[in-house]
Amino acid sequence: MLNFISKLPHVNQSIFSAMTTLCSEHQAVNLSQGFPDFETPNELINLVYRKMLSGHNQYAPMAGLLRLREILAEKIEHLHGYYYNPESEITITAGGTQAIFTAIATIIRPGDEAIIIEPAYDSYAPCVKIMGGFVKSITLEPPGYHINWQLLRRLISSQTKLIIINSPHNPTGTILDEGDMQELIKSVQQTDIMIVSDEVYEHIIFDGHTHLSVSHYPELQERSFVISSFGKIFHNTGWKVGYCTAPSKLMGEFRKIHQFEIFSVNTPIQYALADYLQEEEHYLQLVDLYTEKRNLFSHLLQGTKFKLLPCKGTYFLLAQYGDISDEPDINFAKRLIKDYGVGSIPISSFYTQNMDYKTLRFCFAKKDDTLKEAAERLSKI
Repeated sequence: MLNFISKLPHVNQSIFSAMTTLCSEHQAVNLSQGFPDFETPNELINLVYRKMLSGHNQYAPMAGLLRLREILAEKIEHLHGYYYNPESEITITAGGTQAIFTAIATIIRPGDEAIIIEPAYDSYAPCVKIMGGFVKSITLEPPGYHINWQLLRRLISSQTKLIIINSPHNPTGTILDEGDMQELIKSVQQTDIMIVSDEVYEHIIFDGHTHLSVSHYPELQERSFVISSFGKIFHNTGWKVGYCTAPSKLMGEFRKIHQFEIFSVNTPIQYALADYLQEEEHYLQLVDLYTEKRNLFSHLLQGTKFKLLPCKGTYFLLAQYGDISDEPDINFAKRLIKDYGVGSIPISSFYTQNMDYKTLRFCFAKKDDTLKEAAERLSKI
């Protein structure tokens, strides 16, 4: 018998794949996995096609098309006030998740500790563990999901090398405000702790709030990898193109790993994105689209027995079902698919200890008709 030891012995199929499969089996409206069911803009699709016909079909530079990186540098400086050198401080990646993995791999060595704020995107902890690191979690609770910064600071030890933050936050829809950013600065000052800042939903933020990037704060920027995703901006998660920014010293180490993971990213799409990003309304108007969808879905769910939690950003809405059932959330989510034909994600799956607050996550990045059909089915409960 082959003696083989798993690096992730307790990890099985992701909850996202499991719920999507169940939705398919029961012809359910799939509001579980976080992807739009409407198309990416035709103009962008046509741009990619034209770039293919123009012969841009071979390897792109390892760090990404320089013209695209130059446009991103201008975009970030305009929005957040910091200019990243496109030559040495921006790398195009195969989606946000690859960028997260590479950043964590750059930082964590065996025995190092990483602090994760839960509920959290499910790739964070496994990436740390694959690198031989240890995860320390701070737990947020509904309805506000506020960070207890004093508790976070008590988790810091001499082995702490990384804090992972995410704003706008998946799955809760909360955002970090100025007070949070000052507390984060206080938490890492006079340490060598680095930050991975997952900002893939930066352009989906509501009600006049402003996205506060770590790039805006010199004390944080100097120690941070910032993760972004074109898939979230332009409704094409399947294209798997994102980018990472970091100071040149950190980015140099990031690229050492990046080049042996994937080397480079889809070439014609990079050329197309460089053209498409010339018009800032292509990403700045995103908030209008998703504000309408959030408001529509929230209004439709008012006629159900679910209790909705505030959503300040992302395209996810949390709903508590405690007035409907006392079932564990994963059981209730599965029954929701089988009996009512609507898919969701149980929030316990975003916690290392599977904390169950009787809360589900619904993705509202869907056509209006999709949301109306889902709400009609949910109203029958």
